[in-house]
Amino acid sequence: VQLVESGGGLVQAGESRVLSCTASGSTSSIDDMGWFRQIPGKQRELVASISSGGTTYYADSVKGRFTIFKDGANNVVYLQMNSLKPEDMAVYLCSLSRDGIWAYWGQGTRVALSS
Repeated sequence: VQLVESGGGLVQAGESRVLSCTASGSTSSIDDMGWFRQIPGKQRELVASISSGGTTYYADSVKGRFTIFKDGANNVVYLQMNSLKPEDMAVYLCSLSRDGIWAYWGQGTRVALSS
């Protein structure tokens, strides 16, 4: 399975951004698709996930601001990020789970604050 993220870049506080992740390869039997973020010096954090049935999860820090959705037919998962805050700046990584394990990872896309 290969995952390719896109959509990162420079943003200003309060702006919106949409990240996308395209999965290819052996994507059958995928359980969940999710977005994590990595801030230097901090533990990788699960930001949002969506199950094969469409059930979503959000970290408390992004509830009401971020939305995860997917295009199942094309194996693409999106993360709509609104009202971005300085603390949201991170490398965002897409992941797929199989048998309850986040087994596949993309390279990440960076969202950074524009000065």
